[in-house]
Amino acid sequence: MENDAKERPPAGLYVVGTPIGNLADITLRALEILRAADCVLAEDTRITQRLFTRYDLHVPLLSCHRFREAARIEEVLARIRAGDVVALVTDSGMPGVSDPGARMVAACRVAGLRVTAIPGPSAATTAVALAGFECAGFYFAGFLPHPAGARAQRLHELAACPDPVVLFESPFRFLKLLQELTAYMPERRIFVARELTKHYEELRLGTPEELKAAYSGRAIKGEFTIVIEPRSRRARAGEANAAGDVAVGDHEASAKEGRT
Repeated sequence: MENDAKERPPAGLYVVGTPIGNLADITLRALEILRAADCVLAEDTRITQRLFTRYDLHVPLLSCHRFREAARIEEVLARIRAGDVVALVTDSGMPGVSDPGARMVAACRVAGLRVTAIPGPSAATTAVALAGFECAGFYFAGFLPHPAGARAQRLHELAACPDPVVLFESPFRFLKLLQELTAYMPERRIFVARELTKHYEELRLGTPEELKAAYSGRAIKGEFTIVIEPRSRRARAGEANAAGDVAVGDHEASAKEGRT
């Protein structure tokens, strides 16, 4: 009789993408790996437990948030060398993308151990798909820095980006971000996605001022994924022409200086 038991995955670190909101978005392959794992490293074990309860998963969960990740590395390397299948998950989406995980992946790779990914949902690509901005690509900026100087410098750089820019922001700093976008790129359309794939998903498109009017005076909950419209071709052409005029003027001035 044919054996229906699934073959055990090879020992190694498995970077597993998890739902960004709706728990039904887990992939079949992700469930297979999670069931086969000897342990699962989780950003917040309480959040991952909700997923485990939904799909009747019974695997030991080990806390591996950003303050604990480095301390877990030697333990995980020893487990994998001993033959364990170790899965790595974060609260939502892909580990290592504005979430813990990169240190663990890098350590396993340096140690010559197997590292592979089981792709899953991504808030960044989901928001880009919903924004409707025509583009050949996008720039993922994640969370902006908190210090004022570094934050201002980053916004200045992003204002010059020719592609759509994807940001993550917490509900506590969202209105502050809209105020900053009003200063740095007031004419751009901003696509805002809140609580993606959840029951109370909210999608809005507008200028920073329009969005400020929509969100001011109301309770704001849930993390935001934001897509900033790229600079228009007309604006880029105008900047290029202006730069060309300056260059020609400088050249003519130099020529005159050479003749005197």
